[in-house]
Amino acid sequence: MVERASKRILIVDDASLVRRYYRDALERAGFEVDEALNGVEALEKLLAKPADLLIVDVNMPQMDGFTFLRSLRGQAPPIASIPALVISTEAGPHDQRAARSAGANFYLVKPVAQDALVQHVCIMCGLAA
Repeated sequence: MVERASKRILIVDDASLVRRYYRDALERAGFEVDEALNGVEALEKLLAKPADLLIVDVNMPQMDGFTFLRSLRGQAPPIASIPALVISTEAGPHDQRAARSAGANFYLVKPVAQDALVQHVCIMCGLAA
């Protein structure tokens, strides 16, 4: 768990129940977790303290997930290179292409089981699942 405890995950989603669901699973798995309600808040938090992985929703107020990812990828390193896992209710192939075009590294469709979430996060953080 020491490796996981050193990894900081930022959840970017406007739904408090979704953030809590992800947080519970990730903290039980030993990760440090922070939350942001939208892309604007996420960028502010990342400038103050970079994360090791982002979990990003698409549909959010103020700054949606795609706009956030494009803004993120335009930042200076190391912020620009933080891997991003997009998790959205949008399930079409065009949504996945749009996410990748915006800067997502991987895309999952909600709902996501907690064990699957932890497994994807471990893989994207370079850790054993």
